[in-house]
Amino acid sequence: MVWRRGLRALCGVACLGLAAGTALAQEPDRIFDKSTVWRPLTPNDKLVVYGIDDPDVDGVACHYTQPEKGGIKGTLGLAEEVSDISLSCRQVGPVKFKSKMKQGEVVFSERRSLIFKSMQIVRGCDAKRNTLIYMVYSDKVVQGSPKNSTSTVPLMPWGTEPPPKCGDFLG
Repeated sequence: MVWRRGLRALCGVACLGLAAGTALAQEPDRIFDKSTVWRPLTPNDKLVVYGIDDPDVDGVACHYTQPEKGGIKGTLGLAEEVSDISLSCRQVGPVKFKSKMKQGEVVFSERRSLIFKSMQIVRGCDAKRNTLIYMVYSDKVVQGSPKNSTSTVPLMPWGTEPPPKCGDFLG
């Protein structure tokens, strides 16, 4: 009986830690969703489209679509979400780098299960082609997933200003 109370307390602390971690991260904009599996008494399984802005590069936005489980486990946040996530990024204004960046730097991260799995969008620079590269993937503490999606953003002039060179901002 005592070990059950300890387990409940540990789960409560873990849940509070997860909530605090997600509150500090950029919240994506939920654009729309489409149901994929109908469930009569609980929420349906869905494909959901989200939008985010690159926090370190003005003028670039990404949209990603990910499945979200419904049912009781999905409603309670206990379902492990699958790793099938698509990604598309575009230049939406003049590009301005806010600081130096590293290859493979995390742009956005989100938990995909209660403890062990997360989804990440990372950014790199192809200096030869002056193109930003964004990749989305999911990882697990024990075993990651090779499922991923990549999108590129060739840096183009916006108005009369020439585009910056992404290679100049690698640090």
